[in-house]
Amino acid sequence: MGSELTYRGHESQPVTDSYSPKPIKPWFLVTRPIRYVLREQRLVFVLVGIAIASLFFAAIPSSSHAPYDPSHVSGTDTFSYVPAVSHVGGSGFGSVRSGGKVPLGLKRKGLRIVVTGGAGFVGSHLVDRLIARGDSVIVVDNFFTGRKENVMHHFGNPNFELIRHDVVEPLLLEVDQIYHLACPASPVHYKFNPVKTIKTNVVGTLNMLGLAKRVGARFLLTSTSEVYGDPLQHPQKETYWGNVNPIGVRSCYDEGKRTAETLTMDYHRGAGVEVRIARIFNTYGPRMCIDDGRVVSNFVAQALRKEPLSVYGDWEADKEFPICFGFGGGSDATDGRRTCGTF
Repeated sequence: MGSELTYRGHESQPVTDSYSPKPIKPWFLVTRPIRYVLREQRLVFVLVGIAIASLFFAAIPSSSHAPYDPSHVSGTDTFSYVPAVSHVGGSGFGSVRSGGKVPLGLKRKGLRIVVTGGAGFVGSHLVDRLIARGDSVIVVDNFFTGRKENVMHHFGNPNFELIRHDVVEPLLLEVDQIYHLACPASPVHYKFNPVKTIKTNVVGTLNMLGLAKRVGARFLLTSTSEVYGDPLQHPQKETYWGNVNPIGVRSCYDEGKRTAETLTMDYHRGAGVEVRIARIFNTYGPRMCIDDGRVVSNFVAQALRKEPLSVYGDWEADKEFPICFGFGGGSDATDGRRTCGTF
């Protein structure tokens, strides 16, 4: 007969012990990381690493852009009567601070810029200047008068892009600045298809101004001395309205540029677009087409062919012939101005 344990009614049954975790101390979550850092001299290694990094960055001299040397780039074009003025301070993209090194981390940030007509004679020199100062450049050209050879030396540069596109068609890009140079400028070229010329000046400018409005970009239009027509004032001032012919054979270019200037100022007044207008005169220099049809190129072409030099007019005309070295400086001057308008 097996033994049995009997419990009396007034006696309680024994309860088996169950595991209960220790309560978490209130400062355990704070003190645990501190103990981890202090254990095995980890804090010492962190401080030594910070000191070595500080010495490394302090020993590196702050790099600054070397002064622009036209001999390294085959020329830049010039504006007529536009002084290459550097503005100290100010809010313009072209502002320059004089003296001293740029603090680490505060160097000039490169801009993203689109240049229409950037494969042409004038545009390619502008692209050279923008690339040289550290900007990212997108060239848009339909190669009617522009040539790939003018920008081929930038192929492979990560800051350079080339798009074959006609500005008469809309274009969507994210950029900080727009330099609108797209239009044939030689009488030989713009008379070839006058309707296309005026469409480029009007519709192309509308498309680029619309892009500037959408993305908040600064817009620069390269205009021409032809907006003065057959001027009665020499030299011409920006306040002079000109002596024009709206129905002549050259009007597709002259009136097209006048309309482009009107659209540019209307976008400035009506939509708040920040604009610049640069009226370029008879520019010549490297990368100019030999069959350009203008005075200097004709002189050069006739001299190379050993032909008699053609003399235009009665030698009483007052014309400016700026060579293409310095166009980038002119663009910097207009770029840094705080006011909008023609220069």
